[in-house]
Amino acid sequence: MTTEFTQLNLHPQLVQAVTELGYAEPTPIQSAMIPLMLAGHDVLGQAQTGTGKTAAFALPILHTIEPGRGDVQALVVAPTRELALQVSRAIYEYGRYRQIHVLSIYGGQAYGRQINRLKRGVDVVVGTPGRLLDLIKQKALDLSQVQTVVLDEADEMLSMGFIEDIEAILNETPAERQTALFSATLPAEIRRLADKYLRDPQAITIQNKQLTVAAIEQRYYLVNADDKLAALTRLFEMEEMSSTLIFARTRLGTGELANELTVRGFPAEALNGDLSQDAREQVMSRFRQGQIQVLVATDVAARGLDIDDISHVFNYDLPQDPEIYVHRIGRTGRAGRTGIAISLATPQEQRRLQRIEHYTRQKITKVVLPTVEDILARREAQLMERMIVWLKRDRARREREIVTELAETGYELADIAAAALKLARAEEKQRPIPRIGEVIEREFQPRNERRGNRNGNGRNGKGNGSSRFQSKKSHESGMVRLQLNVGKEQGVRPNDVVGTIAFHADIPGRSLGAIRIQPAHTWVDVPEQFVAQVLEKSGSYQIHRQTIEVERA
Repeated sequence: MTTEFTQLNLHPQLVQAVTELGYAEPTPIQSAMIPLMLAGHDVLGQAQTGTGKTAAFALPILHTIEPGRGDVQALVVAPTRELALQVSRAIYEYGRYRQIHVLSIYGGQAYGRQINRLKRGVDVVVGTPGRLLDLIKQKALDLSQVQTVVLDEADEMLSMGFIEDIEAILNETPAERQTALFSATLPAEIRRLADKYLRDPQAITIQNKQLTVAAIEQRYYLVNADDKLAALTRLFEMEEMSSTLIFARTRLGTGELANELTVRGFPAEALNGDLSQDAREQVMSRFRQGQIQVLVATDVAARGLDIDDISHVFNYDLPQDPEIYVHRIGRTGRAGRTGIAISLATPQEQRRLQRIEHYTRQKITKVVLPTVEDILARREAQLMERMIVWLKRDRARREREIVTELAETGYELADIAAAALKLARAEEKQRPIPRIGEVIEREFQPRNERRGNRNGNGRNGKGNGSSRFQSKKSHESGMVRLQLNVGKEQGVRPNDVVGTIAFHADIPGRSLGAIRIQPAHTWVDVPEQFVAQVLEKSGSYQIHRQTIEVERA
C-alpha cells in the first residue's frame, strides 16, 4: 500500500499543495484510485463521505490537465450546491500551484456571471445537473473537449430524480472520455448507469472499519410528527448536554428549528446551504469555541465539522439511508468520551429504525419521553443545587442585608425566602412544558402481504382498475394522496413525478409512495410530514417544461 503522495507519480506541484494542506499520507481510496485514474481507467468507487474521495479523483484530473488551454477539460457533476462548492474549493486548493481555473455552476446564481466565466476560459467545471443542462442548452457550456467526467454521490442524484439529466449531460461529452462514478450505495439504477457509460471500469470499495463507536448510547423516542419540537424541548430540559448537534432534513427546517428552540429558551444556530462561506465559518467557529452549544444542520452542511467534544447528536428527522445515520452519530463519543445519539421517530418511521438496527447490528433503545412531573422535579432539583452552591459560597452579603431590612418591616424569613425563590424561577414561565399527543404505534404487514398488495400498482403506474387507487385517500398509513394536474396525455412518467417533487420540495425521492398516472392527472402518495412542504412549492414543479400544480386529491 502506498504510504506517501510522492510515490503516486503525481505532478510535484500537486504533492506540494497537498503536503501544505496537511495531508500526511494517502487514504485507502486515494492509494487505490489515483494510480488507476492516472493510467486512464474508468473507475467505479463505492465509498462514504470522509474517506478522501474528492482528492482521489481531483488529483488525477489536475495531473493531466493542460492549464490555460481555454476549454473545459474535466467535469464533476454533484447533487447539491453545497457539495459542488465544496468540491470546487478542494480542486482549487489542490491545483493552486498549477494555475488551474475552476468554476462551480449551480442554480440560484446569476446566469450571466457563470457564462462570462466560461467565455474567459475554465479548465474544470463542477456543477449540479439542472444548471449544467441549462447552460448546455443555451450553448454557453461546451463539453466537446472534456477528457474526464466524475459523477459524485450518484445515489443521491438518483434519489433526487437527476438520472435522466445526467445521461443527457454525458451524451454531450466525447465517447472516448474517462469516467469515474462514486456512490455510497450501488442500487440497480446506478449499476445500470455504470454499465451503460463506463468502459471496463475498475471497481474500488472502501468499507468503514467501524460502523459505530462503542461509547455511543443510542436511543429513540416514538412521537407524532407534530410533537417533535415539543419532545425535543422536553429532552433539552432533562439531558446534561455540552455541545449538541441536531440534524434536520432540509435547509428550511434547520432555520425554523433553530429559531423555535431559541424562542423557547434554548439558544441555537442553523448551519445550512443558505449561508455564505464566511457566515458558515463564523458559525462553525462559534460552535467549536463553545460560544453556541446547539447547532442545527443538514447532512451536507455538516460536512467538515470535526469536533471531539460533542455530547449529543439528535436525529430530529431520521435519515433515509442507514449509512448516513452512522455518519451522523459518529460525531459524538469521540476521543475516548461517551456520547449520546437520540432519534425522534414517528410511527411511520419504525420500519426505517429496524433497517438501521439491522445495518449497524446494534439495538437502539426505545425510551419514554419525560413527563411534566419529571421536568418540574428536575427544575426544582436544579434550583436546590444552585441555592446550596450560593449558601456554601457565603457571598451574598448585600442580599443578606436586604433580607434583614425586609424582616425588620415585619415579614417572616420563610416568606422572604419563598418570594426570592419565586423571582429566581421567573424565567421558567418562558419555558412552558408543551403537551405531547398520544402515539399510536404502526402495525406492519408481513413482508409477503405487502408485496402482494403492490402487484401491478406500484410506482410503475400500471394496474388499471386497482382498488388501491379508486379512493382519493391513501390506503397506506401515514401517507397522504396528492394530485398533479398532468398525466399520460402530457407524457408524464413516474420518474418525472419523483424527480420534480424531490428536487423542488427538497425531500428524499425514496420517501414517496405509490404513483398512479391517469390520462389527465396523476396521484402520488406523500408522507404526512412532507405534505405541507410539497404543497408549498406548487407552481414551482415542472415536467417537460410545463409548470405543474399540486393539491390534495
